[in-house]
Amino acid sequence: MTTTSGTSQNRVPLSCCIIVKNEADRIARCIEAVKGIADDIVVVDSGSTDATVEIAQQLGARTFFRAWDGYGPQKRHAEDLAAHDWILNIDADELVTPELANEIADLLGAGPPPLKAYRFRQVTVYPHQDRPRLWADAHNYVRLYDRRAVRFRDSLVHDTVDLAGQEAGQLQGSALHFSWRSLEHVTRKLDSYTDLQAKELRKNPVAVMLRLPFEYPVLFFRYYVLRRHFTGGLYGVKTAHTIATGRTKRLTKFLKHQAP
Repeated sequence: MTTTSGTSQNRVPLSCCIIVKNEADRIARCIEAVKGIADDIVVVDSGSTDATVEIAQQLGARTFFRAWDGYGPQKRHAEDLAAHDWILNIDADELVTPELANEIADLLGAGPPPLKAYRFRQVTVYPHQDRPRLWADAHNYVRLYDRRAVRFRDSLVHDTVDLAGQEAGQLQGSALHFSWRSLEHVTRKLDSYTDLQAKELRKNPVAVMLRLPFEYPVLFFRYYVLRRHFTGGLYGVKTAHTIATGRTKRLTKFLKHQAP
């Protein structure tokens, strides 16, 4: 294993956890990007019908099967399987950049980090592109952490780390997020995601009905303007429309569940 701090006797070992399903076209790139910093790679598969598992095994990952029951439970299961307490938790559609890898290596190479959790940005990259568009939108989540202090929430839809009062540091490096393969893929992902959201949503049905007419325009504005998909040209317009339409469905699905 090669890291910028790989010779330090105080180096903290790292497990990388990845949950997958049918990621044969992306899993190799994801794993290759972390092999230089991870002492242990855990892949939890929820029923791939392609070569995802075989590719992960060929690259040295430890692979496990667990039937899908939501983002939080799946990621917590991966945490439990990790060989080491410090965890880098990424998705198969995320690519750790060399800058981020070096930053993580330096942080862990100097011994136990001063904080128990660290955020880094996941920057959106459009399909068939190699780099983010101008002013690309990004998430900034805790994805590097000590599982003895913090864990993923046990939520079906909120795949975020519960800091439990811990302070989180900010890494400067970022990961590239190839979140979807096509607009059709966005629609399928959101359809599955909003099924889970509708089950967890705790709202007054009357309030949801009053909110429904405004949901699409508000969401379109959020994604097109606030998340800057306007820099993506026509594809940015289509992206904002597709996401706004898909996310609005969680309200209609919730109301359907409430129907007698």
